[in-house]
Amino acid sequence: MLAVSLDGRLAPPEGGAAQLGGRGDRRVLEEALAWADGCLIGAETLRRHGTTCLIHAPDLLEQRARQGRPPQPVAIAVSRLGCLPPELPFFRQPLERWLLVAGQPAESPLGFLRTLPLPNWPEALAQLARLGLERVAVLGGARLARSLLEADRLDELQLTLCPRLLGGTHLWLPPGATGAGVSPWRLLEQRTLGGDEVLLRYGRGSGGSGPDRSSS
Repeated sequence: MLAVSLDGRLAPPEGGAAQLGGRGDRRVLEEALAWADGCLIGAETLRRHGTTCLIHAPDLLEQRARQGRPPQPVAIAVSRLGCLPPELPFFRQPLERWLLVAGQPAESPLGFLRTLPLPNWPEALAQLARLGLERVAVLGGARLARSLLEADRLDELQLTLCPRLLGGTHLWLPPGATGAGVSPWRLLEQRTLGGDEVLLRYGRGSGGSGPDRSSS
């Protein structure tokens, strides 16, 4: 789930936040969060932004309550070493936090309910499913998206195309990414969001497994 410029950038040439995406993008982001059991977010993205995204829309919170689900999906931080600054506002957000770590920390970091190994993506995602997180969304960043794509573990792409040209090297998929699999991407949904933004959702093969927009 990414908001990108017309030339596929996430950030301006000098780096930092591009502030892409308006109210419509925020709505479709929250719809995807409402669908998800858990959301993956890279450690570097957390360090840069300080927080993860939350559902605020009353109808989506009510929808999750009717389904017997917590207000927010589990936030799953993905880290190579498991080191995140404890002063990040992320640790004060009202949600459950899990950690996927490639190495093995000496002890479970404070602020996380669970710490799980990340030997490879097929095993990690199967482990999350066994623990009840079958619907997993990806919030970013680019390196995380690349690793999942190269492991052929992305079933859908949700991109909000924003009316800006940024230039530079900060592509939503880093240079050198090879893609994965042979299945073509199939358009599942296109929606005008207002503010000259357009939502594009693509799935693999004959259909997607993401949120049912007709029920949102």
